[in-house]
Formats: sequence, C-alpha cells, structure tokens
Amino acid sequence: MALVEQSPLVAIVGPTAVGKTGFAVALCQRLDGEIVSADSRQVYQWMDIGTDKPTPEQRSLVPHHLVDIVRPDEEFTLAQYQRLAYQAIEGIMRRAKVSFLVGGTGLYMRAVLEGFVIPRVEPDPRLRQSLRQQAELEGGASLHARLQQVDPQAAAKIDPRNVRRVIRALEVFETLGEPISALQTRRQPPYRVLKLGLTMERNQLYRKIDDRVERMLERGLVAEVQGLVESGYGPESPAMAGLGYRQICGYLASETDLATAVQQIKSETHRFVRQQYKWFRLDDRTIHWFDVVGTPPGEIEGLVKDFLEKSS
Repeated sequence: MALVEQSPLVAIVGPTAVGKTGFAVALCQRLDGEIVSADSRQVYQWMDIGTDKPTPEQRSLVPHHLVDIVRPDEEFTLAQYQRLAYQAIEGIMRRAKVSFLVGGTGLYMRAVLEGFVIPRVEPDPRLRQSLRQQAELEGGASLHARLQQVDPQAAAKIDPRNVRRVIRALEVFETLGEPISALQTRRQPPYRVLKLGLTMERNQLYRKIDDRVERMLERGLVAEVQGLVESGYGPESPAMAGLGYRQICGYLASETDLATAVQQIKSETHRFVRQQYKWFRLDDRTIHWFDVVGTPPGEIEGLVKDFLEKSS
C-alpha cells in the first residue's frame, strides 16, 4: 500500500437487500465520492441479475470499482481482492475524491479495513480437484472435519457449508505445512475509517428479500443462468455456487421445479443474512448503525461530513 497517512475512508456495511448501493450512490453524488465494491459475487462478469449489481444508471452517476473484473470460471482469492481494493482506494484518494467501501461480504470488508496479511499461496488445481471429489463423495462436512484436525481455529470461523473456503484453508496447510490461522496476521492500513451500518427490522428485511427475488425472475434470472450454462459456465464454475445461480442450475438440470428453486433462493438468502449479521457483530462497537426506515437521510450525511471535515 502507498496510501497517504490518515486518509479518510467511509465503509458502508449491511445485509443483502437493505439498500446499500442506492444509499451510497446518493452520498457519493453529494460528497464527490467513488465506490469500491466489497461484494464477492459482483466481481463476476455477465452475472448481473442474480447478484443485483448496480444499474447502468447508477454506474454512470458514480464510478464503481471491482465490479465485473473476472470471468465466472476464474478463481478469485481474498488476497487478489484485497490488493485490487487497496489499488482502487489509492487511486480515488490521489484524485482527491472520497473513497466509499460498500458491500455485505464481511471477509472482504475486514481484509481491507483490518489489513489482513494473507498467505500468498498459488492455487493447486490437482489438490483442489481431489478435495472437491472428496466433498462430492463424502459431503462437505468431511472436509470441514479434516480442517478441524489440522487447523481448529480456522475451522471454527468457516461455515462447513462454505466448501470453497474450507478447501482454501486445507490448500494452504498442505502447501506450507502450517495452518492458515497462524499465517493470517494484521497490518493496520494507513487511513482513518468511518463505518456505517444500514439495517432494518428482520421480518421486514425478509419480505424485501422475497420481493427482490421475484423481481429478479421478472427481469430474466432463469435466462441469465441458462445463457451462462450454454456459454460453458456450468455448476462447477466458482461463480455458479452463489445464491440464485446454484438453485436455478438445479432447476435447469430438472433436479427440482421452478417454484421449489425460488423458495430455496429466498430461504437461503434469509440464512445468509443471519450469517452476515454474525460477521458484523465481530466489530459491532465500531459501526454506527442506522435503521434505513426510521433515520432521516440528512442525519447520516451529517455524520459523514463531520468525519471528512476532521480528516481535512
């Protein structure tokens, strides 16, 4: 990193569907800002509907970084994200703009804001294939149990259902002979951070999620997934494991009917929201939380302006 010491950075976190993008775009327009996405699915090209990417209009109003940067079949690591995020933030700051780090992927946020020192281990295709085959034959829980034996600290932090992260932790251990948890240290990045959290009453958020899923279907989610599959990006592609894409792939493969797939997307997204809130609670004391329904927009903008004035 070559950032200016104590440069200001505004981070906007919150669960999926709460309205982070629209809120951030409005703030950036008024405060001359640019957005660095912290969304692990919006990095993938040609996956617009199911990831609910910023609209073309929003992206024309405010520059967005780290959206549409890799193909759906490409591996994209946390280390790659962190490096590109720091580069984007540095560029924004050198243009004398305000950097807004916006997203709901807690690991991406923490890697940038806490300065994770991430082990530089190149992917091992053969090892990954072997581990994937074990997961397919014995279930993802078997891999997680294996990780528990060699790195219980990492296993405690990784959801057993997140097979990709389990495989990555095992890959690091097998390559370096050391647990990933022992190698992940922190180096505080050189800027001042204001963390804003957007939230709403949980049942209201669930209803908003369900409505958004229905709108995705109306916008052509099934056709989007079918087009990706026909282009060679099948269920085995890294990006296709994401919410919405995995379930629609199952429908296209006649493994389930559409109504069931849609209900699975909704319920899995609700579960994902609960997981996001667990991530946010890790540094809840440093986040200024606002209910998007009951908070006047000017109150949040005022807080950001005060923060920026103190940073100047």
